[in-house]
Amino acid sequence: MENNKLFITDTILRDAHQSQAATRMRIEDMIPALEKLDKVGYWSVECWGGATFDACMRFLNEDPWERLRTIKKHMPNTKLQMLLRGQNLLGYKHYSDDVVEAFVAKSIENGIDVVRIFDALNDTRNIEAALKATKKYGGIAEVALSYTSSPVHNEEYFVKLAKELEKMGADVICIKDMANLLLPYDAYSLVKKLKENVKLPIHLHTHNTTGTGDMTYLMAAQAGVDIVDCALSPFANGTANPSTEALVATMQGTERDTGLDLNALGEVAAHFRTVADKMKAEGTLDPKVLNVDTKTLIYQVPGGMLSNLISQLKQANAEDKYYEVLAEVPRVREDFGYPPLVTPTSQIVGTQAVLNVLAGERYKMVPKESKALLRGEYGRLPAPVNESVRSKAIGSDAIITCRPADLLKPELEGYANEMKEKGIGKCAEDVLSYALFPQVAEKFFAVRDKAPEDENTVRELVVEDLGL
Repeated sequence: MENNKLFITDTILRDAHQSQAATRMRIEDMIPALEKLDKVGYWSVECWGGATFDACMRFLNEDPWERLRTIKKHMPNTKLQMLLRGQNLLGYKHYSDDVVEAFVAKSIENGIDVVRIFDALNDTRNIEAALKATKKYGGIAEVALSYTSSPVHNEEYFVKLAKELEKMGADVICIKDMANLLLPYDAYSLVKKLKENVKLPIHLHTHNTTGTGDMTYLMAAQAGVDIVDCALSPFANGTANPSTEALVATMQGTERDTGLDLNALGEVAAHFRTVADKMKAEGTLDPKVLNVDTKTLIYQVPGGMLSNLISQLKQANAEDKYYEVLAEVPRVREDFGYPPLVTPTSQIVGTQAVLNVLAGERYKMVPKESKALLRGEYGRLPAPVNESVRSKAIGSDAIITCRPADLLKPELEGYANEMKEKGIGKCAEDVLSYALFPQVAEKFFAVRDKAPEDENTVRELVVEDLGL
């Protein structure tokens, strides 16, 4: 990396509004600021992936691919970054390797430069296909360590994982601290160890849920971290990422100066302040998300998971059980082999904790997702599971020990044929949207494509475009 400069990735177009406003920022709210954003000098701007793909079609009636192309057109000089859940892509199940490869290829073709790939269980077998495809199609493969703490998740664990990812061909290693659990001195120590053991740039991602994010970045910068994720101030802090302007000001005149101009950042922030005000008025941005909540450190529950638990308890008219459920979360996590709590494992563990408390008997009700996790469908769990819980949940079902995607047959052609029969979609990107979110995509296409399709069928387009 250049000199000793601290590089910044800004999350204003993705994680910032995903964390604070349920991913409801529209492309028209972004366009007026894009050319100014492009001139700032960021290492990258995160603008796609995560929940944006689903939210675009489900709630905003936007084509996620068109959004990406629009951003690229206005930001030709800045690397665009996305978040990808390994073999889960942007959905909630494992997809076959042909879908993974085609999705990564099309993401890069439509404008993505940096693909941040993570797996909720840190099972490197679930990262393989996306990593290979990113390299094959010329993207920068930034592979993430899903950070958490447990009896098995210590510094040695993460250093070993980083070395394995380096061998697999990662270009950058990211420490993905989704729940703001990485405290400042631990960040200093972990970054130092990683810098000593791998030759790749280290990128640190955290939030400010527990109010420690800025201090974590400061200590990581002193330890030599190369890049950090920040958000412009109108959507920074709380459940989102630490503020870009605050870090730039902190580093000015030091050996880790970011080289970014506070006046230029102020101009872009002024635009997003009006967007934030509009979203507060609409009710999509709730000021509660700005509160500091150190309960996260005790229960390891990320901000998004907390709001899920509250809504599940409201629906059951059992809000008084909130603290019982919070205390149950770490117990379920231990029974399930200490998965890091990030999508989709956070939802699985959280829902199981709610059911355990509401039923008055642990594991009386076990949803299919919990069974799938215990069966190995999501991959290798970090630690041994509680076998009595497993047998209560899945009986004598066989445990999957291979790479879960090895059990999946190619799926892309089937999706294309299904769409042809239904007469929906008009390009290869549409097939991928449908593969990830069939019902959501079908509804979206119906609104978008008022005119009937001509004879140039989806099947033919896919053959030509995706090499089936």
